[in-house]
Amino acid sequence: MSEVLSGAEFKKQLRAGTPKLGLFVNSHSPTVAEQLAHSGYDWLLIDTQHGPMNNITMSSMLAGVASGGAKSLVRVAGYQDRAGIQQSLDMGADGVLVPYINNADEARQAVSCCKYPTAGTRSVYFPQRSMNKDGLLGYAGAANDNVIVALQVETADCIKNIDEIAAVPGVDLLFLGQNDLCMSMGLFEKYKFPDMYTSPELLDATNKLIAAAKKNNIILGLFLFGTSRVGEFLDKGFPLISVGNDLHHILTQAGAYVKDVEAISKEKGKNWTRRDSNLI
Repeated sequence: MSEVLSGAEFKKQLRAGTPKLGLFVNSHSPTVAEQLAHSGYDWLLIDTQHGPMNNITMSSMLAGVASGGAKSLVRVAGYQDRAGIQQSLDMGADGVLVPYINNADEARQAVSCCKYPTAGTRSVYFPQRSMNKDGLLGYAGAANDNVIVALQVETADCIKNIDEIAAVPGVDLLFLGQNDLCMSMGLFEKYKFPDMYTSPELLDATNKLIAAAKKNNIILGLFLFGTSRVGEFLDKGFPLISVGNDLHHILTQAGAYVKDVEAISKEKGKNWTRRDSNLI
């Protein structure tokens, strides 16, 4: 297994442009999280915003991710989710992704929840899984440098205020959520799917994000479904990229198998066809 990087080293490599590919985990399955942690991805994100996991399940999922050596992130409910941020970090997450950031004040509140005083207002308590390796002082003393604070860029207001948001001290990463941003900007209504993803409006918003991040030495990340645009966004300066989620992986692999056995059965004169589904 490769050497496990500290959060600070992980961020340093990202700022240097080293790609880090990962995956969202939306199923509430520690087994799936653990298996994916051994698959070669650099990081996995436990998605509590859209997944059904509770804190006990998330604790086991984070342990599974750690066993495979991948970095772990948790998407929490929002900047006001102090309890979710606290639990995620205490359970050993390397960082959090905070959705629906609209302005600099919300960004400051998110950062504050992630950082120990005097840089923030995170509560310290021992023992916790986060401290198992290095102890109280070993963990807490370096936590403000190691924790990965990622904010999601997914609203028109966020783009409007992106220069001020990117300048907030303690923000490590700005994560582009194209789906919600297109919704917020009215592009799903204006364009036929999937033309909104290549629209001039979204391109302009993305360029504003890129400029603000570059000015403030902020890491760029984004969510993609699949690999077809990974090269494009690596060229744009996005080193942290998700290529989907665990459920999407299951569906695409199932779809590939179904396609294969349809062809095989036809060759053998059996003509098996899949059941109707809108998913694959």
